[in-house]
Amino acid sequence: MKFGKQIALVMATAWLLSLPGLGRAADATETSNDRTRQLIQQVMKERRIPGLQVAVIKDGRVVLSESYGWANVENRVPTTATTLFPLNSATKPLTGVAVMQLAEADLVDLEAPISRYLDDLPSAWQPICVRQLLAHTSGLPDIVDQPGPVAGSSEAAMWKAIKQQAMEAPPGDKFAYNQTNYGLLAQIIVKQAKMRYERYMKERQFALADMRLTTFGDSYDLVANAATIYSYLPRRTLAPDDADRLSHWVYDMPYSLHAGGGIQTTATELANWIVALSSGRFISAASAQSMWTPEKLNSGVESPWAAGWPVLASSPKRQVAGIGGNRAAFIVYPDDGLAVVVLTNLVGGNPERFIPQIAEFYIKQ
Repeated sequence: MKFGKQIALVMATAWLLSLPGLGRAADATETSNDRTRQLIQQVMKERRIPGLQVAVIKDGRVVLSESYGWANVENRVPTTATTLFPLNSATKPLTGVAVMQLAEADLVDLEAPISRYLDDLPSAWQPICVRQLLAHTSGLPDIVDQPGPVAGSSEAAMWKAIKQQAMEAPPGDKFAYNQTNYGLLAQIIVKQAKMRYERYMKERQFALADMRLTTFGDSYDLVANAATIYSYLPRRTLAPDDADRLSHWVYDMPYSLHAGGGIQTTATELANWIVALSSGRFISAASAQSMWTPEKLNSGVESPWAAGWPVLASSPKRQVAGIGGNRAAFIVYPDDGLAVVVLTNLVGGNPERFIPQIAEFYIKQ
């Protein structure tokens, strides 16, 4: 009986693909996939990227998900579909979705001052709105400028020191990217959801998108099956090849800043997350539209960011992104039903620069 069902499924699939429209669409997608494969191999060679994952989502379906190169060069460990790559600042769009979820549940008001949710804030910080944290228009000083655990200090000392710094600008006056914003957003999520940020993400997003491997950590954490991160940047040594030598890149993401850059995942699982987002599993279409609308400064000028997302284009067609660490990126093209994810283990891989070329293969089809 089971064998008969399999035969029927094969025949039904063959019949569907024989239909003129579906057959042409399948052929066009495979042509686009082939072009993507060729471009990826070319870019990896030109940019000397050791390892890479790519995933393409078209019309709510993952049409390509592949792995290339080495997750660890010195031990010849290949990149596979389960190799974890750090998203770094490409974590911020996921945090943006978390805040929108809380807004839909009436647990957070994006227009409210952050003092409604957080205590012990400097008086100059208290009027800042939640949405200004999301869009980097808060005017806050950047916490990463303070000595942290790696420098012999502590996270508690980092937060104490940053609260003593002067504001960089009045709230809403200008865009200035910094990590303080997302450290505070994590605190708001913890306070309003009544659970740790990591648990919230696992229960309210990862579980809904079948992201079983996705976790948190940096170079100092023990993360199984994580890609080793590399760079060709000079280490300022006396070695004759110092300016052109592949070396380990050590990156620090303190626990309290996980909401700004702590996620490690795969291209496939991130693609699943994008599918879940676009299908309304996390937030409504209206909330997604609001989340992708560029924040306006006090002058009325549009900021380059929305609620957790860099906005690459707002018209005639929208392009929003997650970009992190000069090595991980995804761009969503909502009006074309398209998204492209590229994760690499090379600082300077900058996939956001060649993702648009990949996108064109599928938009033109």
